[in-house]
Amino acid sequence: MDQLKRQAAARALEEVRDGMQLGLGTGSTAKHFVELLGERVAAGLKVIGVPTSEATRADAERCGVKLTTLDEIDHLDLTIDGADEIDPELNLIKGGGGALLREKIVAAASDRMIVIADDSKWVSTLGKFPLPVEVIPFGLGATRRAIEKAFAECGVSGQMAVRKAKDGHVFVTDGGHWIVDAQLGRITDPPGLAKALSAIPGVVEHGLFIGLASSAVLAGGGGIRVIERRKPKGDQE
Repeated sequence: MDQLKRQAAARALEEVRDGMQLGLGTGSTAKHFVELLGERVAAGLKVIGVPTSEATRADAERCGVKLTTLDEIDHLDLTIDGADEIDPELNLIKGGGGALLREKIVAAASDRMIVIADDSKWVSTLGKFPLPVEVIPFGLGATRRAIEKAFAECGVSGQMAVRKAKDGHVFVTDGGHWIVDAQLGRITDPPGLAKALSAIPGVVEHGLFIGLASSAVLAGGGGIRVIERRKPKGDQE
């Protein structure tokens, strides 16, 4: 599986050109991309990156990739990131690594987003992977009730749990927020659910990435598949 992730990362690297401003994703597959990018940089490629997490920042610095911020540049040419699930419309569930807020900010600032993954992440319908919802700790009970109401209105339901870190304490994102993971099983209307969750005051962000991915690079036993999104890139709900 790790080798498949690296193959997908290598294929996406072929889209990188000298002088590009890149969004650098978070997670095991994106980590392969950063490492391969570092090899190209060492060989003379000139790029600058915006990391989507402190973990990616550390990886990029270790690999010699020059970094900047979205305060210093006005757009990104390309973002390369992984996903927890990808559907045929190239809607995504992201946030298993806890970096969904920064990942979405970076993706939305990019001209293109290429999603890299092994082909186990390709699904007919989103929802088997728990949907991360990043929340403000204050008023969490009220926020959870509002999330449950949004789920019901969108025809989904499932157990919710505050994410815990490996040490057993509450997982805290780079932005200082908490994550509620929702086991929904099947999300029949991802854009509608994304819009409903975004309207809840205590929700900072959610893991539904709608209309952001331009293409997906999937590595499997039969080789590499590249899937282009059929719809033009639109605004994130």
